[in-house]
Parts: sequence; C-alpha cells; structure tokens
Amino acid sequence: MSNIDTFRRHGLFDARVPRYTSYPPANHFVEGAGQRNQQDWLQAVPDGTDVSIYIHIPFCKRLCWFCACRTQGTKTMRPVDAYVTILCKEIMAVRRSLPDTVNMSRLHLGGGTPTILSPETMTQLLRCVFAAFTHAPDFEFSVEIDPTEAAPDLLQTLIDFGLTRASLGVQDFSEKVQQAIGRPQTLEQTQTVILFLREQNVSSLNLDVLYGLPHQTLESFTRTLDHVLALQPDRLAIYGYAHVPWMSKRQVMIKPDDLPDTLMRLALAAAADRVFTENGYQAIGIDHFTLPDDSLAHASTTGMLRRNFQGYTDDQSQILLGFGASAISKLPQGYAQNTPATFAYQERIEANGFASFKGFAMSTKDRMMAQVIEDLMCRFIFNEAALGEAFPTYHADIRAMAVSLMQKFSDVFFISSKGLELKPAAYPLVRVIAGYLDDRTTQQTAHSSAI
Repeated sequence: MSNIDTFRRHGLFDARVPRYTSYPPANHFVEGAGQRNQQDWLQAVPDGTDVSIYIHIPFCKRLCWFCACRTQGTKTMRPVDAYVTILCKEIMAVRRSLPDTVNMSRLHLGGGTPTILSPETMTQLLRCVFAAFTHAPDFEFSVEIDPTEAAPDLLQTLIDFGLTRASLGVQDFSEKVQQAIGRPQTLEQTQTVILFLREQNVSSLNLDVLYGLPHQTLESFTRTLDHVLALQPDRLAIYGYAHVPWMSKRQVMIKPDDLPDTLMRLALAAAADRVFTENGYQAIGIDHFTLPDDSLAHASTTGMLRRNFQGYTDDQSQILLGFGASAISKLPQGYAQNTPATFAYQERIEANGFASFKGFAMSTKDRMMAQVIEDLMCRFIFNEAALGEAFPTYHADIRAMAVSLMQKFSDVFFISSKGLELKPAAYPLVRVIAGYLDDRTTQQTAHSSAI
C-alpha cells in the first residue's frame, strides 16, 4: 500500500493539529495563571542556572499577509523607541527576581521585525540585556532578519554585540507568490545581506522557507529551493504555511482558491526534503535541515534535540524567559505569557514591571505528556521504559498509551531498542499521532493543517 493510502487512512489530509512547539499548546493557557505565579517561579530558579532569553519586537513597516505572528504596523520609529524603553524596564524587573548567579546561554530577537530598530535603539536594548545578564561560556546570540529591512549599520551593531546566528526569512522567491502574500523581496536583496554577514564572519546562517503558499507549483518551488541552495545556508527551516484567517485577519487578503491542496502541500514538502538531503543536508525532525557538522545535527544524532517556540533547538536550558508583548516564558513549573497588546503591555510594565496575563501551571501528568510529545516530535519514538522510569506513578497511563499506539498505528511503528519507533516514511504523521495521544480537548479551528 502506498504512503498516500497510509496517510489518508490515518487522516493526515484532513487533520488540524497543534505544531507542538509547547505542551500544552498556548491556546490552553488560562487568564491569571501567569500573573499569579510568575514572580514565585522566577524566585525559585536555582543558583547557577543557565537561562535562554527571547525578546519580541512586534513592529513591522509592512504587514505581510501570510504572517500569523503577533505584529503591528508602524510608519514612524517613535512607538518602537518607546517600546524598547519599556522592554528594558521589564528586563530589569525580571532580573531582580532571579538569583545573582544566573547566566544567559541563548539570546534570540524575534518579531515582527527586530531589524526595524535603529542602531541607536538596538544598542540601547542590547546594552540593557548584557548589563542584566552575564553570558554563559557557550553563549549564542541569534536574530530574525528581514532582508528588505536590514541596513548595514544595524547589522554591524548586531555583529559588534556578538551575533552568532542570523535567521533570514525567504518564504519564496517567485514574484507571483510574493505578490499574493504581500511580501516583495528580491533574490538580490537576500544575497546582499548574506554576503555582508559572511564577510563579517557571522558563524551561522539560517533561512526560512514556506510551502503551501498561493500559486506555488512543484516547478516554481523547485526554483526557489535551487536559489536557496546556492545561498549555502548552514540551517534551513521549511514550514508549512498555516492559513488561519479566523485567527490572523490579514490572511483574508490571500484567496483560498489560490492555495495548493493537501496533496500538493505534501508533494512540496517532499520536494524540499529530497532537494536538501540529496545536497548534503541532514533532515532534523519534521521541518529542519542542517549541514552535518552543525550543532543541531549533533543534538539530533545524540538524542539531545529539543523543541521550543522557535522550532527545533539544541538549547538544553530548562528555562526560557520571554520579554515583550505576547512573549512566553517557560519555567519548570509552567508557562507565563505577556499580554499581547503593546499598549496594555506597556501599562502593566509601568505599573509593576511585569506584564504576564495568561499562563499554565504544569502538573506531573502534564510534564509526562510534554516528554511523550517531545520524544515523538524530536526522536520519533515512544520509549515506554524511559517514560516509566521518569514518571513511575503514571506507569499504567504510559502502558495504555503504548498499547493504544500499536492498536491504532501498528502499520507505521516498529519495535526497536528505543521502544516504539516511527517508520521514516511515516514521519509526516507525527503531529497527528501526538494529537491522538493528547487528551486535552482542542477545537480543530485553533490549529493549522497537519501537512
């Protein structure tokens, strides 16, 4: 039986499931939980802990129609500069709640468009961060870059502060596709930014590409993939476009009739996998690719790959501190999310230095399910023995899940030394399988296509 028949039988082409960059997904966060717990959780961080930091810059000069991120348009830098001043107040308030010996292992600026900041405002922000947090010996600093908003003096500012990885959004190089998603961006603009970063010895470049966009065909997408290969990135993220206009109103500008159907989405994803693996890249999880000597490839090979809100990572820190409007912090006890509206965020910070309004307190069972889903998403395994050792009070639940998997998905799993292991040809089903085990009731409209 063909893979298509297997995928159809298990509902891949109809399923809408979480991307599982967190467990539980953020739509299960509840109001008040983050605000009640955030400061207590911060004060409980042990001495000497390495933490990761994410800073959200929600502003863009243009609002791309495909994007479902928490962003807002701006024509002037006044609101951006004011926002950064408030960001620094939040950073210092959180730092005062942590032990003195906490170190920063990762710093990531995302958005929005972080490179919308002027060099002076970026300097203000980064001086604040580095004054608050001493970086760990293996510190990494990454930034999301829009090649159409990446002035050389701003890039140089980032480099001067120790930029180690740049993540550039490509999406698609087809002019017809770009017009349909409201994001004109030439190949030359992207090449110029990459050349500048390479000449300044930025050690790692990541490119983000989307499949499932309007007017994409196998022929046009393959041309984009060829251009991407020629840019010689160290890492690639090939995401499926999530068409959720009920959640992101700007997506109404994209006509549903122009979108590839689910079979074509699968074919586009398979084309990316084939092109990159045939050209020396190693597949990581369901949507990342790296060169064999990349640290992400090493994490995958050694079983240390993890998943967070930025996708797949080799970051081993158990604590992620999110700063800015809508940013999410993850601590061992649970999640705390800042209010998404920039005005409300700034009001809360001015009032008491904290802006959390939603969150989720993790039970032991939640932590067990989080491990189950991370094992599936990162390693394609269900290791009953390891799970039982880590969560002995849930031995019966773990056993029941193993039995259920073999009853429901016996044709796509096999038994190995790691436990139940998903066959490589069935990797596209992993989000469906994770959703099958996830007993939290979720409306399908809250999520995107499983492909």
